[in-house]
Amino acid sequence: MIVSESPDVRCLVCNCRSSMAVDGAGVAAALGQTAPFKVHTELCRSQLADFEAAVSSDTPVLVACTHEQAVFTAAAAEADIPVDKVRFTNIRERAGWSSAAAGDLTPKFAALLAEARHLPTPARLTTLQSDGRCLVYGDGEAALDIAALLASRLDVSVLLSGAAGVAPPVKPSGSIAKGSIRTATGHLGAFDIEIAGYAAALPSSRATLTFAPPATTARTTADLIVDVSGRAALFAPGARRDGYIRLDPTRPQTFAGALLEASEMTGEFEKPLYVDYDAAICAHSRSGKGGCTKCLDVCPTGAITSAGDSVAIAAKICAGCGACAAVCPTGAASYAYPPRTDLTVRMAILLGTYLAAGGTRPHLLVHDAVHGTGVIEALARFGDGLPANVLPLEVFSIATVGHDAMAAAIVLGAEHVTLLADPKFADEHDSIAREIALHTAILTGLGHDAPRVHMTLTSDPDALSAALAMQPLISAIKPDTFLATGTKRDLSRTALAKLHASAPAPVNRIALPPGAPYGNIGIRTEGCTLCLACVGACPVNALHDNPDRPELSFTEAACVQCGICVSTCPEQVLSREPRYDFTSQSLSPRILKSEEPFCCVSCNKPFGAKSTIERVIAKLEGKHAMFKNPAQVRLIQMCDTCRVVALSELGNDPMRLGERPRVRTSADYVDVKSPPRAKTSDDYLT
Repeated sequence: MIVSESPDVRCLVCNCRSSMAVDGAGVAAALGQTAPFKVHTELCRSQLADFEAAVSSDTPVLVACTHEQAVFTAAAAEADIPVDKVRFTNIRERAGWSSAAAGDLTPKFAALLAEARHLPTPARLTTLQSDGRCLVYGDGEAALDIAALLASRLDVSVLLSGAAGVAPPVKPSGSIAKGSIRTATGHLGAFDIEIAGYAAALPSSRATLTFAPPATTARTTADLIVDVSGRAALFAPGARRDGYIRLDPTRPQTFAGALLEASEMTGEFEKPLYVDYDAAICAHSRSGKGGCTKCLDVCPTGAITSAGDSVAIAAKICAGCGACAAVCPTGAASYAYPPRTDLTVRMAILLGTYLAAGGTRPHLLVHDAVHGTGVIEALARFGDGLPANVLPLEVFSIATVGHDAMAAAIVLGAEHVTLLADPKFADEHDSIAREIALHTAILTGLGHDAPRVHMTLTSDPDALSAALAMQPLISAIKPDTFLATGTKRDLSRTALAKLHASAPAPVNRIALPPGAPYGNIGIRTEGCTLCLACVGACPVNALHDNPDRPELSFTEAACVQCGICVSTCPEQVLSREPRYDFTSQSLSPRILKSEEPFCCVSCNKPFGAKSTIERVIAKLEGKHAMFKNPAQVRLIQMCDTCRVVALSELGNDPMRLGERPRVRTSADYVDVKSPPRAKTSDDYLT
């Protein structure tokens, strides 16, 4: 069973001047408390003393209000109460302000409070350092005006993408030049910029800016970039790059907030490490043979790059969308803000509490903190609010929700799951659609009513309301619980096994769409030589050899369908088959090919496949200069140890160094005979 490990928390509930009906006794009973909650009417004002009394105790406090969070935080600070002792959750816009009947909201109130009491796992942090060097890039007067506004807070320089007829400023805010940015890389505090046609403005400019002769290219660095050029974004579409602020020159009314943000980008900033990465189980590549590229394909910021057999994730560029973790088949890339198990635990608390309190037909609404929260609050203020059975679950990014989390939500009791997506980042949502398609294929294959997971791409609260209302009543799946531990594949297989057990028409195997991270490896056995190259290449040990005999086996549950084995096989006899096998046989090795071993003719030790040795002999015996006689052919039939001994006995020992050559001396170069005696005058005198 999934349980929350959070300590006891005291909940303070307020009905916000009776603008919503809260049953304190019913909510308390649903949370397992005997004493009913005191339902305040004005906790942030006339009853603030109750909050001050609560935080003065040793018990952590959960305030069911986010609208007046600043008031409560200030009161806690005055009482010298640690900030992390007080937490907040919103039950007003997410539940209370709704057209639903008051009695129907009690299970939802209880579920939201129970989920908020769970302590999330904190993420690790990295640091970004900015010294305030700002490059303003834009056309004419607009860029100069923005630079003037930022000059009091930042070290500004201006690059004009267009400078025709621009009057020089009387007192320049910083250096001015013209040119176009060819490339920009980096992040807040470390941008590297290449400029084409760079030309510095001349200080002698009078009526209009004049410039020095342009250079072909130039390079510069900056801590942040304000782009008001109106041209294509300097980074990939959809990229959310810290320190890069892009403004639409046709909408000057949007400049104020962005420029305020830019002016504060000086100093040291902490950034969460959104993704953990384990290169040991990455299926990207092996020995130059390409495999899985899913994280590379879905990353919208370019933070993931190939690094040989693994990938590199630039934490300072990563924007935390989590798509890489959702699509990673092995779990090598895993989301850490918060971890995968934390999401499962929160869903279990939310759905479990709601159902235990008598709620029916739970519909999980997964949304982000910025766009999704805004749409939900607008629906509560100007519409009918969320229905009583719609349980909002806030995450940093909806792209973190993969098919494994979708399956877990359905197992835990959700009738439907809706992912509320931001249209501004529509190009980032292809990965979500593929995960939904995979989940739907599994449910359909098992005979469950599907689809049960949907994505709604809207900023319109009325459109959200319509999308939630249109989901039909479908056959219920009996809720179940499970232990939220292990790897991504462990959690996924556990959830899918639960769906199989409750299926109206269970089958042992179902076909999956291309690209699915589960499947079988097919083999043409007649072409396989049992070279076992695939075994060495498999990054997840789904393929195995047998140390005692020529044999290739396969464990389907471990296979992630990366395709490295297929590209590695020299005979090209392997193929992929996306499917899911629910039987226990998928957990155990299955023999793909086995042959009788060939035993060494000298020591009788098995050392290779009999068919392979016989095929080599047939190709070489009597046809190759090195294998003309039986003794030479016999070498092929020996193991490596006996072969070396036999070569030595044949006089062909590969380890023999041969006779040592005689050392040459001076005698080899000088005639040892005495030279003839030179004649003297005595030889001619008598």
